[in-house]
Amino acid sequence: MTSPSGGPPSLTIGQAVGQAEASLTRLLTGVLARQRTSRPTYLALQRLNALGGHATRDAYERDLSEWLGLDGPGAQALAGELLEKKLAAAGDQDIRFTEQGRALREGILTEGAQITRALLTGLDAHDVEVTIRTLQAITTRAASTTTEEHS
Repeated sequence: MTSPSGGPPSLTIGQAVGQAEASLTRLLTGVLARQRTSRPTYLALQRLNALGGHATRDAYERDLSEWLGLDGPGAQALAGELLEKKLAAAGDQDIRFTEQGRALREGILTEGAQITRALLTGLDAHDVEVTIRTLQAITTRAASTTTEEHS
């Protein structure tokens, strides 16, 4: 299959997103290595942030299960890892960021933003905004489809 311009084959949305994700994952892996952080730990910090930086332990573990595809014991272990590393603290029924956890997440995001900024240099800002909105819509639709399948 060739593109309308006669150039190389055009990609489907799935192929384009997959290739971009693979490339960005390699870059993130480098950032995480420099920060001495595992991908699961980073993702757990991101999910805690998505919950406002604190949540009940049950809600957080359920969120880890749903978003990261972990079973119950896996989600419990990952939450426990954050506590062991003092990236999160637990109260009676809740879990929340520690200063160390928040600082680690911010350091990863800052380094990642520097890389991303360089990648986006020269691209049309409007095109980037449209791409982000499109990917957010796809993510939302895919999440609701997955939720409906499990209902």
